[in-house]
Amino acid sequence: MATVTVEVNGRPYSVGCADGQEDRVRQLARQFDDHVRQIARDVGQVGDLRLFLMAALLVSDELADIRGQLARAQQGAAPAAEADYGPAVAAIESLADRIEKLTLETA
Repeated sequence: MATVTVEVNGRPYSVGCADGQEDRVRQLARQFDDHVRQIARDVGQVGDLRLFLMAALLVSDELADIRGQLARAQQGAAPAAEADYGPAVAAIESLADRIEKLTLETA
């Protein structure tokens, strides 16, 4: 297990992570720090715990929005994909009928 030191709101924090995930943890910490610093600019320095909580809520809200968008996209994509296969299915069924007729005629 690796340990990474990240900085959030100007303070260092040691974080454990799986070996090889150090860069990813640093990247995530930078993104979180961006949220924390934006909130601090908007509401002032109200303490790390409160800033972290508000940033976590903001990130959770963004995640919920993205999950909703993904679910809507998946629901919208399924019927469209099925509709695209309509002509192909019809052609295959037509070929199957013709093959069946040819088989009966040659038997």
